Amino acid sequence: MKINFKKNYKFAVKSALYVSLFAAGFVMLLFKFMAKYESQNILFLGSVFFLIFSVFSFLVLQYRVERFIYRRVKKIYDDVSLLETSSFINQPITTDLETLTREVKKFATDKKLEIQMLQIREEYRREFLGNVSHELKTPLFTVQGYLSTLLDGAMEDKNIRKKYLKRAEKGVERLIYIVEDLDMITKLEVGDLNLEFSEFDIVELIQNVFDLLEMKADKKKITLAFENYHIQPLFVKGDKDKLQQVVENLVVNSIKYGKEGGLTEVSIVNLTKKKLLVRITDNGEGVEQQYLPRLFERFFRVDKSGSRSEGGSGLGLAIVKHIVEAHKQKIYVESEFGVGSEFSFTLDKAVNIAKD
Repeated sequence: MKINFKKNYKFAVKSALYVSLFAAGFVMLLFKFMAKYESQNILFLGSVFFLIFSVFSFLVLQYRVERFIYRRVKKIYDDVSLLETSSFINQPITTDLETLTREVKKFATDKKLEIQMLQIREEYRREFLGNVSHELKTPLFTVQGYLSTLLDGAMEDKNIRKKYLKRAEKGVERLIYIVEDLDMITKLEVGDLNLEFSEFDIVELIQNVFDLLEMKADKKKITLAFENYHIQPLFVKGDKDKLQQVVENLVVNSIKYGKEGGLTEVSIVNLTKKKLLVRITDNGEGVEQQYLPRLFERFFRVDKSGSRSEGGSGLGLAIVKHIVEAHKQKIYVESEFGVGSEFSFTLDKAVNIAKD
């Protein structure tokens, strides 16, 4: 009958066998020497043999245990090495259980964090693809609908043809706008967008934005103004075109969510000798506190339906954040639901102004 031992039992049996064989031979030698020597030497001989036996047993057990643990630990290291983790496989193999436990726990914690990050990224990727699909689908279906109507016979009516072609053109323009914003934010995120720094008057830039968006604001009877009507020119250093886009996006956002007959004010505050703060304040809808941390996310909208009816790519605030951060500056937002919002960002003053 074949007896099957577990591996750890085999280890114990072999270790006991080695020690027993040595002990048997050791006892036989002890009796042999005891027969030759006088009784007063027996205690001394017994002590010597006991010491030899203890040392031998220690060495055998230590060697066996070390080898037993090493084989199993090495298997753990070999299995982990398949995961190509540099933080674990580059460590020397240890048979100290406390050290091994600590290393395995650290490895498990790192892997858990890595898995969580991958799950977050996967969720972000799915959400991003869904948002892109939705944003592109809306204008595409609009263009397709108008063109299909024209092909089905409306082409013969000159007035309808002109009206539908103009509407289709607007849908194409929105598609281009979304694609351009996606291209810009991708370049900003990977650091491929080069900034062209120059010194310019930030007051003049803001006034240009007001002039550009005056008609859009008039549709909702929103007033665009400086907080201080006698504001003096202030020169800053940065990429003029990109910073104009920052101001434009923020003012457009305030108009989009502003109230009929509302007010959008811009003020410039001296923070330090080298920095100033541009503040854009409105008395519009405001944002609930729970949504504030997500305002600068791509495609995030508090009002899903209302904001789409206003147009835009859903990337405006995300682009603002990336441009400001590309200038190594900070952007802030404060809002109270039903009262209004304030967006502000810092800028470096022009060198000559900063010295004064």
